[in-house]
Amino acid sequence: MAQEALTPLTFSAPISAHGTSPDTGYPLQVVYFGTPPFAARILDDLSTDQQVRILAVVTQPDRPCGRGRTCKPSAVKEAALKTGYPVLQPETLKDPAVVAALEAFQADFFIVAAYGLIFPETLLNLPIHGCLNVHASLLPRYRGASPIQAALLAGDPATGITIMRMAKGMDTGPILLQRAMGIDINDTAQTLHDNLAAQGGRLLLETLARHRAGTLVALEQDHSLATYAPRLTKDMGLIDWNQPARVVHDHIRAMHPWPGAYFFLPGENQTKRKVAVHPGQIGEPLASKSAVDAPQDAGKPEPGTFIDMHGDMLAIACRDKAYLVRHFHPSDAKRMDAQAFRCGYLRQFCPGDRLCLGLNEPDGSDGPPPEES
Repeated sequence: MAQEALTPLTFSAPISAHGTSPDTGYPLQVVYFGTPPFAARILDDLSTDQQVRILAVVTQPDRPCGRGRTCKPSAVKEAALKTGYPVLQPETLKDPAVVAALEAFQADFFIVAAYGLIFPETLLNLPIHGCLNVHASLLPRYRGASPIQAALLAGDPATGITIMRMAKGMDTGPILLQRAMGIDINDTAQTLHDNLAAQGGRLLLETLARHRAGTLVALEQDHSLATYAPRLTKDMGLIDWNQPARVVHDHIRAMHPWPGAYFFLPGENQTKRKVAVHPGQIGEPLASKSAVDAPQDAGKPEPGTFIDMHGDMLAIACRDKAYLVRHFHPSDAKRMDAQAFRCGYLRQFCPGDRLCLGLNEPDGSDGPPPEES
């Protein structure tokens, strides 16, 4: 991970709603909303602030997951129970009884990080000082559900964390603090997630400290610059080898670990097998003899073509360069290295054969659950 920028952005526009107040000598009363590991890490950091009292933690209900469809608590629920915080798991925040229960806390702040359910407008004015949101992008860029993946898909050199005051629209509220962080070319959605979660916790604590000191200022977003990051779906993992190798690389790392990047391998009797691809690296241009260990006059291979083994990696042709993959995960087997995949699944293929079929054809299978590297 590249070195993060340590200087936060500060703004001159004062907060118009709720305002900010100097330290009153008592801990800030907070209700925390979150669900996945990103939010659990931020909750852990918030728990270390002696000037904050967490009244309750609100998270999504336990959901069935995995092949056995066993109900599992959210990462935030697990973190809250370890610390002894009361946990609320409403199906919806629109239930009048839920609204009344939240209002009864008389909290200074509601703090929201990747909660995952609609946050109704009726809740925004319940806390004394409003609702804060921890968002994993430099707003107004990448509003929405998957900002981490969106930054990787775009090949951005940097992203960051925004602490904003929540407003009626999705991620439209005024910005309180932002901090940028570089993106390494080998970052995946998992590694970037982990680093942004750590950054988010630190920036949230700084935001609350500035609130207590009476120095917190805000800036309205430039809505004309807004872009959006839609929720990920499984079919978004399908690799298009017709793209340049850098675009393929950005796609594969953005999809890791979920939903996972994959292609379809042709099999016998016109069948095909789903194969997940773990992030690899970009090879040299296809015209280069050293890139593919092939004669210079062999011609430029078609995208999706099996080129050959390149050390311990298997080279697959993209539009301009080879993409080198070290690990594969066929739908009917465990994760394996490139050599094992070559021996077990490519015995009927020769260098120059096209491996990747059905760029736009679903096979009706969800395939294997992606694994973390």
